[in-house]
Amino acid sequence: MRLKSSIWVAAYLRRCQTEGVFGAVRKKGAEEAGAVFVKVALMDGNAMLYTPAPQTFYDDSRPFERLFVPIAPAPLSEQSIEERLAKEVRFDPDSWIVETEDRAGRHFLDLARG
Repeated sequence: MRLKSSIWVAAYLRRCQTEGVFGAVRKKGAEEAGAVFVKVALMDGNAMLYTPAPQTFYDDSRPFERLFVPIAPAPLSEQSIEERLAKEVRFDPDSWIVETEDRAGRHFLDLARG
């Protein structure tokens, strides 16, 4: 069974904190199963945005993991990331937005599964 979104977000933020990366919930979504979007601000006017991976990315042996994909291979301007997040929230008001700040762009999403 997949972790509730609220528990996953709390664990993810704890992971970031242990690595010295500031993170916060910008928008709280549905406790049970809201989609989670992770913005990594690079503190230079650019950012990366990680969105839930499409179902085709999931392995049948581990269908309950949360997998993420970047929306672009390289950082984009924070303005374009914010525009994308606004569209996502209009489409799904139950979604979560988590933002971290790290000049190196570390996201820890390959470690935060559940």
